[in-house]
Amino acid sequence: MLPPHVFGSPTGRRVYDHRNTRLTKCLNDGIPPVKVAEWAGSGVAVLLAGYARCIDGQLPDLKRRLEAAGGLPGVPGAG
Repeated sequence: MLPPHVFGSPTGRRVYDHRNTRLTKCLNDGIPPVKVAEWAGSGVAVLLAGYARCIDGQLPDLKRRLEAAGGLPGVPGAG
């Protein structure tokens, strides 16, 4: 934990920026949110409340994984 005078300085803001960047990168790299939340020292709900809109780029990989697994069963009432 940074002392208040360091946290409020440009150096303190930079440390927080690096933390945000790293957490976003971990989520975008497909690391499970449970693990990222553990590393961040928070809960999954808190992590995703702040970072859900930052997660990007996983859809193509998820589609490939679903296709390789044979897709998902049909959703009742869909179509």
